[in-house]
Amino acid sequence: MTDDELLLAVRAHVAGRGLPGPASVQDVAAFEQMVGHPMPDLLKSLYLEVANGGFGPKKTLSLTDTGNWFSDRADLTMAYHDFTTDPDHQLPPGIVPLMDRGCAMWALIDFRTADGQMWDWDPNLCCLPHALAPLEQSLAQWLADWLHDVMPDGPYPHRELSSRDCPDR
Repeated sequence: MTDDELLLAVRAHVAGRGLPGPASVQDVAAFEQMVGHPMPDLLKSLYLEVANGGFGPKKTLSLTDTGNWFSDRADLTMAYHDFTTDPDHQLPPGIVPLMDRGCAMWALIDFRTADGQMWDWDPNLCCLPHALAPLEQSLAQWLADWLHDVMPDGPYPHRELSSRDCPDR
């Protein structure tokens, strides 16, 4: 699917959910400045053209506090701050928590990549030092999995297999 096709598919999929209106260009620019990297184009289009959060498998965080919390954090700014200042998380710069998957699991996106490579945070599989792992799929592929209902609800199966070899287990 092209990015335009994905935008249309996501918009159709979330229609009627009562999501917040789109984010402003200024809010996107302020968040990009805070992260120090540009937001991947597809994600930027989703925030600017679909909704300020709530789209995606378990509802992505809003870019700014809209009053609709899609996590235990009000917005992406709070989640990014929490993940980058908490010594237990140790996220590389430019990796941004995008969606709370429940049970301390998070989907994260890499602002350092143009296509928004996705990452997984799952401290339940092994240990905190090995909680972060790349999913080796772009935001577009990740959204397509959600739209086609093939995204796992719990841990990603390949992560469960690799965690068996964790030296801290």
